[in-house]
Amino acid sequence: MRKLKLQMQMTIDGFVAGPNGENDWVFLPGAQDPAALQFTIDLAGSCDTILTGRTSAEGFAAHWQNVVDNQPDSPWHPFAKLMINHRKIAFSRTNTEIAGPNLELETGDLATVVQALKKQPGKDLLSYGGVEFAQSLIDLNLVDEYYIIVNPVALGSGLSIFKDRKVLKLESSTAYTNGKVLNKYVPAG
Repeated sequence: MRKLKLQMQMTIDGFVAGPNGENDWVFLPGAQDPAALQFTIDLAGSCDTILTGRTSAEGFAAHWQNVVDNQPDSPWHPFAKLMINHRKIAFSRTNTEIAGPNLELETGDLATVVQALKKQPGKDLLSYGGVEFAQSLIDLNLVDEYYIIVNPVALGSGLSIFKDRKVLKLESSTAYTNGKVLNKYVPAG
């Protein structure tokens, strides 16, 4: 059975976005750690389907298409190609259509659809959030592996992906030269 992997950037005080959804803190000045970038590429390569909420989907696809089309020398170019070529499923309760390369719209029940996707053949499933979509996946106990990248910044207030108590087991932790730490968690028990 395929796994659903969730990768999220987080601050040291536990927020995945500022109070108004700001995420500029993810790209603070500092050296990009090549090992961190390679991990991100490898994780995406272990999957063949990206799950997202509708609000994130169109901007996500447009951003990575721009990198593929206009930034061939970017260190993010290999990752961008994966993002464009992977099947992407955007979940929405209100929209009936969505545009983007390899982008499908799903209006069915989130838990039912994700459980069915897990049973299909193929590589694992991957989600990068948005906040509300990640909350929904977590609340429904659909996430099999959490990849939380802790950034060396505190916001003081913001948005969390955890609404209720969730006990997780730390499987690994990797510190990078840019001060970020990748923690891999799985559900405990």
